[in-house]
Amino acid sequence: MPGQRSAAGPVALTSRAPHVPADRLVAEMVPPPRFDSVRFDNYIPDPNQPSQADAVRMLDGFAAGLDGATGGSRKRWFRRETKPAVPAGPRGVYLDGGYGVGKTHLLASLWHATPAAPEQKAFGTFVELTNLVGALGFQKTVQTLSGHRLLCIDEFELDDPGDTVLVSTLLGKLVEAGVALAATSNTLPGKLGEGRFAAADFLREIQGLSAHFRPLRIDGEDYRHRGLPQAPPPYDDATVRRVAQTADGASLDAFPGLLDHLSKVHPSRYGAMCDGIRAVCLTGVEPIPDQSTALRLVVLADRLYDREVPVLASGRPFDELFSEEMLAGGYRKKYFRAISRLTALARDAKPLAQG
Repeated sequence: MPGQRSAAGPVALTSRAPHVPADRLVAEMVPPPRFDSVRFDNYIPDPNQPSQADAVRMLDGFAAGLDGATGGSRKRWFRRETKPAVPAGPRGVYLDGGYGVGKTHLLASLWHATPAAPEQKAFGTFVELTNLVGALGFQKTVQTLSGHRLLCIDEFELDDPGDTVLVSTLLGKLVEAGVALAATSNTLPGKLGEGRFAAADFLREIQGLSAHFRPLRIDGEDYRHRGLPQAPPPYDDATVRRVAQTADGASLDAFPGLLDHLSKVHPSRYGAMCDGIRAVCLTGVEPIPDQSTALRLVVLADRLYDREVPVLASGRPFDELFSEEMLAGGYRKKYFRAISRLTALARDAKPLAQG
């Protein structure tokens, strides 16, 4: 079984460079395992943040308004009848808020609540969407997604001008085909790209993207740290290796070697690289040397978090991964999200170290 220990010891992520067929990329455009059971009913709004309860009501109405809609050309997008009214204006909704306020929970709940077969709904991160275009080609991606009723895009980020034009064109085609859109991000649609490239040079494309969405602000603090104890400090190498040898499905890697390996595997394959892994053990965690390496680690952290894979590590704590310059730069929201998620996974690993 993938991920189980062999006679030689735990598996190493650095030994994995999986090939992922394009049809798997499409089939896996569903909410990740962490969000299999999320629904609007089990999202718990912070009573001090009324925007959270407002978001649940609005999204519930948005999902109900998609009842009976089909892909392809049509005059109307939402049936009113006895369903909650969907606000007029843009035919998509954009959840804006800080990391850890439950945006992905709400986006996945929208996917589950939309009355359509799974093959008529798609859910993926922004990176996974651009990777799909890379795997299928632009026209095939348009053709594949045009028959969908809903496209959910998590962690919407525009990191370079090429992505700006690509996604603007893709979403325009899908809107024309009658696909409803929903997205999450830490950045309002009109501000996408700020601090990362010359956004003013691509204002038309960014404004075009913004026109597809109605922004829905969700305020609040990171729920992963709300009333929870501090993340455990890093362990010593001996503890990390012991857990790797005894925990079922554990991997063991030296952190610098893993960073180097990530540079040789396309980010679209990071999820497959984690297949069967039930715990990640890392020795020698140290600050990230450069921004390209940091962005690759962000993607891996997202895939581990999606799969609820605990991370046990030695070396430096996860809040020291990124330099002050990185945390003050254009990708700071990605880095803070990675710190938040890795901290949560480190907390999840505590029982393994105590076992």
